[in-house]
Amino acid sequence: MCNGVVIEKKNIFVNMNSKNSIILVDPDFDVNSAENCDLLIKVTADNFSYAVIDASENRLVVLYDQQECENVVAALATILTEDSHLAIPFRYVKASVYTANTIAIPNDIFNAGQLDTYAKFFSEAKSEQLHLQTIKGQPFTSIFNLDHDMEELLITRFGISKVYDHTAGLLASAKDPEGKRLTLDFTVGTFTAVLIENAEMIFGNCYEIADAEEFQYYLLLMVKQLNIDTKTTKVYLSGIIHSDDTKFQAIEKYFSQVVFNIPDNGKLPNIILEDMPNHYYSNLLALQLCE
Repeated sequence: MCNGVVIEKKNIFVNMNSKNSIILVDPDFDVNSAENCDLLIKVTADNFSYAVIDASENRLVVLYDQQECENVVAALATILTEDSHLAIPFRYVKASVYTANTIAIPNDIFNAGQLDTYAKFFSEAKSEQLHLQTIKGQPFTSIFNLDHDMEELLITRFGISKVYDHTAGLLASAKDPEGKRLTLDFTVGTFTAVLIENAEMIFGNCYEIADAEEFQYYLLLMVKQLNIDTKTTKVYLSGIIHSDDTKFQAIEKYFSQVVFNIPDNGKLPNIILEDMPNHYYSNLLALQLCE
């Protein structure tokens, strides 16, 4: 698929190239005879990734990730067109897509007949197609729409079974029934923050960051504006961050409880990730938990 460096590591195919991308493939997976496979796609403001799950064995067989995309739609369109792993007739396809146009309406006042009224609160001009999202345990319904080109790519050309906004995986993997938890999911140039209290989301936003200093500014801004108790609020981290990262050190500086977020996917076998931090792709894989 890509003209890059090929590394054989424990019989797992790894391809890395100048596009800041990586693909991991289970050596026992045959794309030509694949059946009963599911596809998970995660799209952020500056990257995208996908995972192919062999549903017969509930096994992760392919994972692709591309960071620092200048044009996410164009980069994703190329992969969807050229990648042979995406030519499989999937059972279902789930996609979590970043959009600035998303609003959460409490279920007790939600009215399906007023979607156009809710859409008037959107900040950007995007597709007229509105999507509804409900996450088990959350007392609200999210309404959102996508960029016109992204809508065309995912829905019209690719036939996505279900589209979620960028908070879906983070909410699906939240398990704390009591207290507050702050979940932070990172790409190279952005992070998504979700604050959950007593298992319900009370805040969610996405930020573009140039460096650790700018990240720290937004972190402290959230602490102040949301009145977060840094001693009792547990922080869950996922995405491109590690313990030696300056962003991680900034979090540890202010919060007493910091852990990496690993979703419960029914013990999804992921041998192709055994030499990588498990939390790198936990938000992507958490889409399995979304209904």
